Amino acid sequence: MKPFDYLRASAPDDATRADATIIAGGTNLLDLMKLQVMSPDRLVDITRLDLDHIEDHEGGLRIGALVTNSDLAADDRIRRDYPVLSRALLAGASGQLRNKATTGGNLLQRTRCPYFTDTAQPCNKREPGSGCAAIGGQTRLHAILGASEHCIATHPSDMAVAMQALGAEIEIQETTGATRRVSIREFYRLPGDTPHIETVLAPGELITAVILPAPPKGRQVYRKVRDRASYAFALVSVAAIVDVQDGRIAAATLAFGGLAHKPWHDPAVDRALEGAEPTPELFDAAADVLLADAVGQGSNDFKIVLARRTMKAVLAEATGLKEAA
Repeated sequence: MKPFDYLRASAPDDATRADATIIAGGTNLLDLMKLQVMSPDRLVDITRLDLDHIEDHEGGLRIGALVTNSDLAADDRIRRDYPVLSRALLAGASGQLRNKATTGGNLLQRTRCPYFTDTAQPCNKREPGSGCAAIGGQTRLHAILGASEHCIATHPSDMAVAMQALGAEIEIQETTGATRRVSIREFYRLPGDTPHIETVLAPGELITAVILPAPPKGRQVYRKVRDRASYAFALVSVAAIVDVQDGRIAAATLAFGGLAHKPWHDPAVDRALEGAEPTPELFDAAADVLLADAVGQGSNDFKIVLARRTMKAVLAEATGLKEAA
């Protein structure tokens, strides 16, 4: 690890004007610094800021950026009104890491693509213009949706998938001191020809909170398929919120992890389900919509089938339909 300067912020303005990389829990950043994937000249520690509260807000909740994953998953309001989020958090990492990892940091964690973390390999995300060693390589964990010829990495967060389904907004403090709110569905960028630009955050901007809307109607389900029962990233994950009224799906929102460069939400999938009677045939048709543009890379071709099966199983659980696979 190369030498760096260390600052401690006492106010949000200290962080946005420090011309430094922000650190809180450090569960991802410190690993990348040790590997010299990231080599910041200066760190600004924001852990002393007053951003670790969960508050009632506009009929929903305002979650401070420094609320730990453990505290968020255990909060009574989250468990009661947003169980999909609690389950997603508990499916991620380990108890020790959840005790340190923060809400803001979870949203900004970097891909676990092995070619990104191996500095001997070309990676457009790490070094723009150098190429993508993953294409033509080992791609078991890589994207089948939204990828480009410049990057096929996936986003690793479980929490962000649930927040996609919930329609969360991200509160951002700008370098001017002003704040703005961005839908999580607009926050992440697809790789295109600039995979190193992962979000809409401008240099120096700070996530201060996540805003959850009022609790949604219907049943909430989160399912994660992975190689191990714990401490493993998703091959495929699905967050679903489905409201069934009078035998028909009145509203549905689905989000997916492990499939794309960002937590994936396709409104066309939701529309394919709404207003219809839940049946295996309907779930198959909705999966056709989700996977219409899916492209495998060889060793991750199985994800196309796995995504369909997982989505159908989650919809069966959410609607109470016993037979869907």
